[in-house]
Amino acid sequence: MAGRSPRGHWLPFVAAVLACAALPAWAARAAPARAVASKDLHAWEAGDDPAALDTWVHEHLRRADADIARVVAVKGARTVGNTLRPYDDAANELILSVAQSSVMYGVGATKELRDKAQALTQSANAAYTALNLNQPVYRALAALPSPADAATRHYLEHTLLEYRLAGVDRDDATRARIRALQDKITELGLAFERAVHDDVRTVVADKAQLDGLPPDYLATHTADAEGHVKITTDPPDGWPAQKFSNSADLRGKLYLAAQQVGYPANTETLRGLLARREELARLLGYPTWADFAMADQMIGSPAKLADYLGKIDEASREPGAREDAALLAFARQREPSIQKISAADARYWEEQYRRAKFSFDSQSVRPYFPYARVESGVIATAATLFHVDIKPVAGVHTWHPSVTTYDVFDGKVRLGRIYLDMHPREGKDKWFSTQPLTFGIHGRQLPEGVLVCNFPGGTPGDPGLMQYGDVVVFLHEFGHLMHHVIGSQNAFVGEGGFLVEGDFIEAPSQMLEEFFHDYGVLTSFARHYQSGEVLPRDLYTRMTRADAYGRASGQQRQLMFTAVSLDFHTLPPATLDFDAVYRRDFERFNTSAFVPGDHFWASFTHLNGYSSNYYTYVLDKVIALDFFAQFDPQNLLRGPAGMRYRQAVLAPGSTKPATQLVRDFLGREPNLDAYRRWMLAEFDAQTTASSSAR
Repeated sequence: MAGRSPRGHWLPFVAAVLACAALPAWAARAAPARAVASKDLHAWEAGDDPAALDTWVHEHLRRADADIARVVAVKGARTVGNTLRPYDDAANELILSVAQSSVMYGVGATKELRDKAQALTQSANAAYTALNLNQPVYRALAALPSPADAATRHYLEHTLLEYRLAGVDRDDATRARIRALQDKITELGLAFERAVHDDVRTVVADKAQLDGLPPDYLATHTADAEGHVKITTDPPDGWPAQKFSNSADLRGKLYLAAQQVGYPANTETLRGLLARREELARLLGYPTWADFAMADQMIGSPAKLADYLGKIDEASREPGAREDAALLAFARQREPSIQKISAADARYWEEQYRRAKFSFDSQSVRPYFPYARVESGVIATAATLFHVDIKPVAGVHTWHPSVTTYDVFDGKVRLGRIYLDMHPREGKDKWFSTQPLTFGIHGRQLPEGVLVCNFPGGTPGDPGLMQYGDVVVFLHEFGHLMHHVIGSQNAFVGEGGFLVEGDFIEAPSQMLEEFFHDYGVLTSFARHYQSGEVLPRDLYTRMTRADAYGRASGQQRQLMFTAVSLDFHTLPPATLDFDAVYRRDFERFNTSAFVPGDHFWASFTHLNGYSSNYYTYVLDKVIALDFFAQFDPQNLLRGPAGMRYRQAVLAPGSTKPATQLVRDFLGREPNLDAYRRWMLAEFDAQTTASSSAR
């Protein structure tokens, strides 16, 4: 999952150009960017004092105001150096303020610090909104002659487009209302997310209900004197129990506990958020928020999206139905009374089916994926693929002792820094995301980013044995990090790759996921945590076949999330029945039985981050698989495609439209061919096996 954009009031991830790439000729003539002292880059340097964080953020907001004054004060001819450069300086100060207050809001050590960070995130976003509505700044940028350099020209044109979409050309009263709406949208969005990651629920299980769970899980979940075990909705706690417990009662309780996080607290928060978004969209001339949110994206409009999603539904519905029918038939063999598989039991039955059909027990690979080895393996994989060195850095002051730090090098040139905050703790954000900390500016400021995740491990004696799906998530998030660091070497902060169109942002991360399916990649780090044995080839083969099962039905579920995010942003908020619409979309794209009391929408934080645009994951899955198909399967990491991908897709950052990045790498428009092959891999394997048997 990526971050959030300034327009939607969250910063997306940044990718940019190669550090070794030559700057364009205009850069030598432009006024240099004002340097920011390294000690001023990190909000956490002052410790856990909320007042210190307040001082840090407001100092950067003050600097942004000074830069804005420089833009407006120019006399005479406007140039890139005297206008675009100070504008970008201001944007950098605001981005630093938003990014780091946002991160501290999710990872801060104390409630007081997180409360302060939440308030400061609102303040920093308000300052960003004010800049986007500042008419003198807009007029100054609009007065710039079109730059000869294509990258700078694209940056300027895109900036002016965003100004117009923000409503800068409206009258004073309208702009004041826009600003008030944007500020309230930020406030409500943060409140929605805070309610989710503060709401940890607990289910009390009898020890016998843990039958089926792996020994390392049982070792960290000991029963009390009455034989009871507490299980929370935190992912490392709840997800294994839902997947492996042989107790339908426990699975049902855990499912509902997880699906009710944020409920009912978020009901009116979400309604207020959607109402403000609808009002803002109409104020800006759009019939719905979805129309507004897609206006500057690759997809362009809800109408174009509907056509595209129709093709995805057509490609995935029939194979998804085959997968679901096979699962139901299997479950009925075990329990003839089942009419429909409950959504609460879906993970469990999928696991049982994979064991029976593919002779693959997903617990069998967990000993080969201890957290520490996975971390080193993912890092080594990315380093080889992208031709960089990623080296640990000791003695770095961070916001928590468990955070690890690495520097990324291209030869002797340091490209940036990454932080890994990877295990759950009280008060921390409960999801999996990559968030920027600083954005790169060539020759002045290196990009930094952090993974905020909740993987197993992190406590003494716990090896953190990961499910294979956890490893895929790790690769996904690391793809975001590489997009941020490799890219953000451009002349302007606003040219970073995570400022590319938001519906392209998940393509690089989903592309890196596919490297999980290569035996050579996995065996570089998949070793038994006790014996050191390499993941056996036979076990790998069974794992990858089992992993291919469920892809089409999984894409149908992605269409469900897409439909929820669209429907919530196109139907009238005042009368929107969240439960009814969610259930309708659930039953449209799922064959499992809906569980009454499921209020998943109340914890669906993508409704804040991506708003109506959850379709990004579906669109980018197609692009990612098309990208991956260009790699040599016999030489995935060391073949020429890795560097070509780095140069064509990651390196340009947002100096080109995303559609151009795709064409530059593929040499054509993307298509569904690789996507269809990926979904049908399990059926093709069965056909091949049947043919061989005959």
